[in-house]
Amino acid sequence: MKHKKIVVTGLGIVSPVGSAIDRAWEAVVAGRSGIRKITELDAALPVQISGTVEDFNADDYLKPKEQKKMDTFIQYGIGAAVQAITDAGLGPADDEKAARIGVAMGSGIGGLPMIEANYRAYQKGGTRRVSPFFVPGSIINMISGNLSAIYNYRGPNVSLVSACTTGAHNIGEAARIIDYGDADVMIAGSAEMATTALTISGFAMARALTASWNDKPEAASRPWDAKRDGFVLGSGAGVVILEDYDHASSRGAEIYCELAGYGMSGDAYHITQPAPEGRGASQCMKNALADAGENADAVDYVNAHATSTPLGDALETQAIKTTFGDHAKKLCVSSTKSMIGHLLGAAGSVEAVVSIMALHRQIVPATINLENPDPECDLDYVPNQARDKKMRVVVSNSFGFGGTNGTLLFRSI
Repeated sequence: MKHKKIVVTGLGIVSPVGSAIDRAWEAVVAGRSGIRKITELDAALPVQISGTVEDFNADDYLKPKEQKKMDTFIQYGIGAAVQAITDAGLGPADDEKAARIGVAMGSGIGGLPMIEANYRAYQKGGTRRVSPFFVPGSIINMISGNLSAIYNYRGPNVSLVSACTTGAHNIGEAARIIDYGDADVMIAGSAEMATTALTISGFAMARALTASWNDKPEAASRPWDAKRDGFVLGSGAGVVILEDYDHASSRGAEIYCELAGYGMSGDAYHITQPAPEGRGASQCMKNALADAGENADAVDYVNAHATSTPLGDALETQAIKTTFGDHAKKLCVSSTKSMIGHLLGAAGSVEAVVSIMALHRQIVPATINLENPDPECDLDYVPNQARDKKMRVVVSNSFGFGGTNGTLLFRSI
């Protein structure tokens, strides 16, 4: 049972629609897609589109010498974290406060580009061609490791890895670390840079990606649409600053909202397919509602996991109906993956940032490309146009391979 009020005091984002909060939010509200034609990868790939990051400049956050020691996903994570830390009015900790500030930043896959590059180097020239920074530059916990060193944050330092639920789990567990009393502030989120030929090939061979929209990338990600046939891979990072309410108030921090509920569940069904009737997803949402002490009819908006796969979107719809009952028809439900693609381990944290902004600005983002709704998907998916709406409670869903589920519930203060 929760005892402390945990609030959000800072946000940061790196994404296909922008690598600053205002820029990304403006694009989301406008319904502008960040899905693009791939120009730097093998033309023989069956999938020629992705949600790549175009406006991120690592020089804004790291010295060139440090960048060489880090895979791109670490750079993305640090960039988003620096934004969030600045937004929250924090900075490097003095020795007195250092042990009360922690970091929980994960990734679903980690440093695949650096792994690929060093393997190619090894094949060509053997051991001496492998970078001495290969291991610390590619392992997943090094976003947290580097951030803690940069800012002298000596509190809990963790990195949860749970596929596409990674971001939600890091944020949720960071809140519990604060609630348990092990920290006053946590920098929480996730990052991913997996839009490489190898990853695209793997997902394409698994028939998870759409290959039908190579000539019209902005229309490719289309959750709940009858013509959806797979997700679009993307990259990015999302970070939130979580803080004990009393601590935030004592320093005069501006507060976005409360992280009031966190739910988890496991499908125990299949390594890639969601459980029948969306039972794991439904249990996860119910757990988040119970954690927040909220009734189902209190929720105003659900930022859905909805990746644009035929099975996943239909089962999440079913799970929402099971969870919310008659109230499901009154909910606004949308998928911002329609604009940014599926960021794998970064999806949950980026979508949490979007959900917080939706609550903060009282605007529900649209689901773009929803032109011919699937008859099995019959909720209010806010098609093609963002909507002003008075909201008090917002839910963000994340579901991943291995049947791992996470739901975050944000509430106005």
